[in-house]
Amino acid sequence: MQNLYAVSLDQAIDLIATIGDKQTVLLQGHMGCGKSSTLKVLQERFPDHHPVYFDCTTKDLGDLSIPSLNTDEGYVTYLPNEEFGLHTGKPVILMVDEFGKANPSVKNGLLRDMLDPNHRFPKGSIIYATTNMGAEGVGDLLPPHARNRITVVELRKPDSTEWIEWGINADVHPSVLGFVKDFPQVMQSFVDVKNPDDNQYIFHPKSQRAAFITPRSLEAASDILHRREHLDDTTLTGALCGTIGERGAMDMMAFVKLADQLPSLQSIKQDPDNATVPTSASAVCMVVYRAVSMIERDWVDAWITYLRRLDKEAQGLFVNCIRASNYGKRDLIMQSKSYGQWAVDNNYMFAADKK
Repeated sequence: MQNLYAVSLDQAIDLIATIGDKQTVLLQGHMGCGKSSTLKVLQERFPDHHPVYFDCTTKDLGDLSIPSLNTDEGYVTYLPNEEFGLHTGKPVILMVDEFGKANPSVKNGLLRDMLDPNHRFPKGSIIYATTNMGAEGVGDLLPPHARNRITVVELRKPDSTEWIEWGINADVHPSVLGFVKDFPQVMQSFVDVKNPDDNQYIFHPKSQRAAFITPRSLEAASDILHRREHLDDTTLTGALCGTIGERGAMDMMAFVKLADQLPSLQSIKQDPDNATVPTSASAVCMVVYRAVSMIERDWVDAWITYLRRLDKEAQGLFVNCIRASNYGKRDLIMQSKSYGQWAVDNNYMFAADKK
C-alpha cells in the first residue's frame, strides 16, 4: 500500500524550493516517475543559481575532490571538482541523482555537504538528492544513519489524469494520451499489485520484464511515434516493445492504427462542418487530445464548430483539458468569442463551479 503522505512531483519541487537551502531533501520514488526532471524546473525558479547535476552511478571518490599538498605548511587540503560550480561564485542547485546507488565512499563524501549546504557552497545554495524505492530491489536501500540526517520524502506516481494533463503541455503523441486514458492501470504502483500477472504493463520486482511502462518510458514511446513516418509497422512495434514492453506495445499499436483513421487537422481547419467525426469513442478522445495539444489562435473558431458535432462526453473531456491549471493555451481558447458562446450553450458543464 502506498504511503498516504507521499507527495506529487510538483509538491516535492515546492518543498525543495522552500527549505532546500537549509535542509537537504531526499526524493524517494519509483523509477521513471520524473525525479531527474526536477533540476530543470528548479533552475527556472532560481535563474541566478548555478545548476549542477551529479549522477552517483557514474562517480567515484575522485570526482568529489582531489588532494592538494601544501609542502610549506605540511598539510593536505582537498580541492573540489570544477563540476560543482564553486568557481562561479554563485549559489548552486546541486542535484545528487541516484544517491542510493552511490558507492559508500562517495555517499559518505557527499553527506557533509548534504547535511550542511553552506559548509563549502555559497549561501543560498540548494542541495537535494533522489533515489529509487528500496522495495524495487535495485540497490537503493539507504543506511539508517543516512535516512535520519536528511528529510526523506516519498514521491507518488501520477495518476492517469495528472499524467495526461502534463502530456498535453509536453507534446506527448495523441496515441499515447489515448492509450493512457483507456488503460489507467499503467500508472499503478507495483506496491499495490501482489501478483505481477495482475498488471503486466508495469515494473514488478517479482517479474522478469526487461521493459515496462513508466512515465519516462511513455514519453520515450511518444518520441518514437512522432517519427512514425520513417518506420514501418514491424520496426515501430519492435521499438515500442523495447521501450514499454510487449504487452504495452501491442495495445498501443491498436491506438496507432486508430490514429490513421482520424480526420486531419487541416480538414478540421478548412471545413469543420464536414470533417469526419470518428465513430469510436477512443478515436474521438484522440481527436480532442490532438486538438488541445496543437491548437492555435487562428483556428479556435473552426475547432469549436467541429467540437459541437462531437458527443457530450468528448466536449466534457475538452473542457476538463483546457481548464487544467497547468494548461498553457487556456487563455487563448477561453478568450475567443466562439468558445464563450459554446460555454453559454453548454453551461450545465460548469454547474459544479457554482455550488
